[in-house]
Amino acid sequence: MGTEYWNGAEAAHRRVMMKAAGYSDDDIRKKPHIGVPNSYMSGSPGSAHLRQIAEAVKEGIWAAGGVPVEFGIPATCGNIANGAEELKYEQVGRDIVAMSVEFVTRVHNFDGLVMIASCDNIIAGCYLAAMRLDIPSMVVTGGSMQPGQYCGKTVVEADLDSARFSGATEEELMDMEDNVCPSFGACPSMGTANTMQMLGEVLNLVLPGTSTIPASDNAKLRRAREAGKYAVKLVKEGRKPSDLITKEVLLNAIMFDMAVAGSTNAVLHLLSYGYELGIKLTLEDFERYADEIYCINAVVPSGPYTVVDFHYAGGVMNVMKMLESKLFIDVPSMYGCTWKELLSKVTPKENEVIHSLERPLFHEPGLKILRGNLSPNGAIVRPTAVYEEVKYLKGKAKVFEGDRPAFEAIQAGDIVPGDIIVIRYEGCKGAPGMKELMLSIDALIGLGLHKSVGLITDARFSGFNYGAIIGHVSPEAYDGRTIALVENGDEIVIDIPNGEVNLLVSEEELTRRKADWVCPPLKEEKGCLNIYAKMCRPAEEGGRDAALGTGRAIQTIEKGRRIGHVIIIKSRY
Repeated sequence: MGTEYWNGAEAAHRRVMMKAAGYSDDDIRKKPHIGVPNSYMSGSPGSAHLRQIAEAVKEGIWAAGGVPVEFGIPATCGNIANGAEELKYEQVGRDIVAMSVEFVTRVHNFDGLVMIASCDNIIAGCYLAAMRLDIPSMVVTGGSMQPGQYCGKTVVEADLDSARFSGATEEELMDMEDNVCPSFGACPSMGTANTMQMLGEVLNLVLPGTSTIPASDNAKLRRAREAGKYAVKLVKEGRKPSDLITKEVLLNAIMFDMAVAGSTNAVLHLLSYGYELGIKLTLEDFERYADEIYCINAVVPSGPYTVVDFHYAGGVMNVMKMLESKLFIDVPSMYGCTWKELLSKVTPKENEVIHSLERPLFHEPGLKILRGNLSPNGAIVRPTAVYEEVKYLKGKAKVFEGDRPAFEAIQAGDIVPGDIIVIRYEGCKGAPGMKELMLSIDALIGLGLHKSVGLITDARFSGFNYGAIIGHVSPEAYDGRTIALVENGDEIVIDIPNGEVNLLVSEEELTRRKADWVCPPLKEEKGCLNIYAKMCRPAEEGGRDAALGTGRAIQTIEKGRRIGHVIIIKSRY
């Protein structure tokens, strides 16, 4: 612990600031200081309840002999910007959150952290901060929202879009709005928020068994208090993220994500975590496990259940038990024992929500990497959310320079069954910020075209989206590669079973088009988006912002040994 930082004459100015803030001399000099970054924000159900959770965490820290220091970090709700140009800030926000935690933690010299977060890129940014700072760290999640009840049916937020495009009146929409999101918490589908909450347990950053406790369940407060206590233990034992997150742990996270059909955005985040930890992780790691890990999770959009159902069906620990034969289990867990020891205490519960590997929900993975001349560096699809009719699709391209023009064409009836929409200049540099496409996808689903139309883009998607949608195409259009050269009427083949996406145009013709291509100007001339556009890495490297995210040099991985770290783990990899 850094008690020496607070002792001696030269620390007088530090101590007086803490005393003026209400802390006692014993608190300042003798106890570990635990930062409590809180992403509370009153404008979203995913974060409006986090003050109460923060209080429980701080009570736990005090009880265990630590000193909590709460501070605020940025928080947004992606649904607020749904369909708007501002949605492109969300991916950049991950790195801004990490930078915010880093900034305060370094200045105040905290001994450890307990971060409180619920939503999408906010929780992803908190994990990134833990890895970057490499001090004893935990995250307490806000949990999931209860599903709504409307006209005798269980509904989630995404059902509102289906109603909107299927001709519901404004009065009907208003009535549905009053019922679709009845509690605090992250929207209860397998969106990015819940995917990242779940992955926190696998990554040894969230207490096992706690990530998906619904926000409305008072167990959330009890376990938050327990997390506060345990954070002090982590500090006293000096256990850091670099001790707990090995390459094998990251590979376990990939396998888990395949099994639960998590949000495609998790790929960006896991790749960035590897970089931050100095561990080589690539899309090839995802490709390898796609051949052997099938989806066993029946949560929307891969099945009819919600994350609340998932939690009471056994949650993350049940999925990990189902995957035990595939996982690296001789790796550390947050509790200090190995995952093998941790899982030995778990009884598998096969049910309608969480299936076994022997009887998967789908005989395909929850995520798949596609390659071909249209995306030589890789693209991503969630096969379990694609209808059989469009898992293989050969069609004519209809090309749009952004989400809104495509949306307007769909609304106007210009998109017909068999078409393949290409939306470009919405990637890391082109948007900039790698925008989530919500307008066009919601319109396709609402009008029933998701069963007959494909979509390919250098942008990304919400975890709620489904259909034959191929995202993260790399290199992106702004780099002047193949997706920038597609013309209306070109034939494209999407072949999800074989992992391919190809433009049926000759190399000679593409060379001619490339000679005529002109790079467009950056869409943002100032601010964080301008920095991101100039400094970001491509999607297959996690879309990380090299300006905001310092990262570390990738270390040599040799015979399971992580050079430069104290811990040595034997590897099956």
